[in-house]
Amino acid sequence: MTSREIVTANLNHTPVHRPGLNFDRGRKDDLCRTGPGSPEGYVQRRWRDGPLEYYDDAWGNTWVRMADGSQKGEIHRPVIEEWSQLDSFEPPVYDVDRTATTIRKGFADAGDRFRVAGIGGWVFDNARYLRKLEVYLMDLALHPDEVRELNSRVARVYEALVHAAGQAGADAIMIGEDMGTQTGLLFSPQMFREFFKSDYTRLMGLAHEYGMKVLMHSCGSNREILDDLIDCGVDAFQFDQPTVYDMDELAALFRRRTVALYSPVDIQKVLPTGDRSHIEAQTRRMCRIFEGCLIVKNYPDLAGIGVEEEWDDWAYQAVLEMSG
Repeated sequence: MTSREIVTANLNHTPVHRPGLNFDRGRKDDLCRTGPGSPEGYVQRRWRDGPLEYYDDAWGNTWVRMADGSQKGEIHRPVIEEWSQLDSFEPPVYDVDRTATTIRKGFADAGDRFRVAGIGGWVFDNARYLRKLEVYLMDLALHPDEVRELNSRVARVYEALVHAAGQAGADAIMIGEDMGTQTGLLFSPQMFREFFKSDYTRLMGLAHEYGMKVLMHSCGSNREILDDLIDCGVDAFQFDQPTVYDMDELAALFRRRTVALYSPVDIQKVLPTGDRSHIEAQTRRMCRIFEGCLIVKNYPDLAGIGVEEEWDDWAYQAVLEMSG
C-alpha cells in the first residue's frame, strides 16, 4: 500500500497493516503537509525587549513569548479590546485562487503521500484571541450577539481557505481548536451548540463536498462534545494528550463513529518522563488500542515540553516495531 492508501485506510477503518506515520528529522512520514501562505498584504513583524520577543499575527493581535521558551507564547494585546472596535475590524483576506496555487505548490513533492492543507486555527481559536481568552469566555454569557457576529466574520475567512484547499487537491484540511482543560471544556456543551456547531457543520460539510477529510487538533478533554464534533464532520482528532481520556473508551467511540486518532505519544504524562521502558510500553499500548484507526506523529516543539530527541526516538522505534 502507498502512504496515501495507508493513511486513508486508517481514517476509513478499512483493513491496513500499520498506522499512518508523520515524523520529522528524516523519519517515516506518510503525510505531505503545507499551508496557505500569508493573507493579502500581511508581513509579520517581530521585535525583542530583553528576554521577551513580541510579534503580530495576520489578524492584528500582538503576541509575547520568552525568547528562549515555547514557540508560540500568549496574547499580549488583542485587536478588539472593546466591542466598539468590532465594526472597524478587518479580518485577513485570502484570495482563493492565489491561495490554492500556494497550497498546490506545497504539494509538488508529495508523491504518493497523503496531502494535508494546514489552514490555521478555526472559529473558536481565532475569535478567542481577537478578544483574549478570559474576556471572550465572559463574552459568551454577556455579549452573545457580538460573539455571533465575530464568529461569523472568522468563519468567512475559513470558508475561503476550505475552498482553496479543495481546489488545490488536498486530501484533508488540518484545523486547530484548543477547547478543553485537564478535566473538561472551557465552556458548556450547550454553549458549543449555540455558538459554534452550525459554523463547524457548514465548513466541515464544505470540506467533505471537495472529498477532503477533516483533521482537528484540540488539547485538553473535550469528551462532552466529541459526539457533537463528529456530527459536525471531524474525521480524525489530533490529540497531543490522549491519556487525558480513558483511551479504551475513546477507541470504542472512534470505532463506533468511524473516526481516527492522530497523535504523538502523550506529551504530558509519557514523553517528558524520560523513562525509556515507560515510553516504549505506552507507545505499544496506544498502537494496540487504536489499531486500524491511528496516525502516529511526533510533537514539533520538544524543547517546549522538556523532551530530548532521544526520548522521542524511543517512541518512534516502538511504533515501527508494532508496525511489523
